[in-house]
Amino acid sequence: MNLKLTRIINDYVTASNAHDVKSILSCFSDDAVVHDERETLHGKKAIEGWIAKTIAKYKFQFKALSIKEDKVDVVIVTVEVSGTFDGSPVTLDYHFTIESDKIRSLTID
Repeated sequence: MNLKLTRIINDYVTASNAHDVKSILSCFSDDAVVHDERETLHGKKAIEGWIAKTIAKYKFQFKALSIKEDKVDVVIVTVEVSGTFDGSPVTLDYHFTIESDKIRSLTID
């Protein structure tokens, strides 16, 4: 399936699959918030640590499966995530809030 992802979400997925911490981080606004694994991270410094830790721990790869707009500025992308974790691959929903062509908020569930 060839999905039509917005530029910033496509950049996020591409950089994530390349495990490029700086390029992933550049997708986020300065005051972005990430909710993942019962943790909330505020701002780029905390998000950078989360990115590096997650890459090292899971060595993940993403495959976007579907996309839908939930609200005006919220896009939900269903992603198959594979990596070095029990139960791989898993399917997770990535809830992106986009503002000024940057990720303002990301919730993974």
